Amino acid sequence: MGTLFSSIASRLTIPVVLLMILAMVILPLPPILLDAFFTFNIMLAIVVLLVSSTVSRVLDFSIFPSLLLIATLLRLTLNVASTRIVLLEGHNGGDAAGKVIQSFGEVVIGGSYVVGMVVFVILMIINL
Repeated sequence: MGTLFSSIASRLTIPVVLLMILAMVILPLPPILLDAFFTFNIMLAIVVLLVSSTVSRVLDFSIFPSLLLIATLLRLTLNVASTRIVLLEGHNGGDAAGKVIQSFGEVVIGGSYVVGMVVFVILMIINL
């Protein structure tokens, strides 16, 4: 019985994760859940970086392309979800969109809106 359950669970993991990512685009997320997903995203990026830099052979990390695709899809979904919550709830204060977004905004601005605008313009030029 345990083998049957683990077999079904292993086959359904990727589709369930993809459906959850798709649901994040459609449904509005509460700020605490968005913070959890941002934290997971940062943790996943660090783990992938460490594993890919320490692997000795290419085939030791053969799941890398699939993992990179799912991580990119997660990041794009987080961008959509965070943009939605900032536009809908931004007028309620800095922490209405979550603590991670508020903290990142404070770091980027650095206490001066001029510095924040310069960083924003640089990021716009890089993304062209």
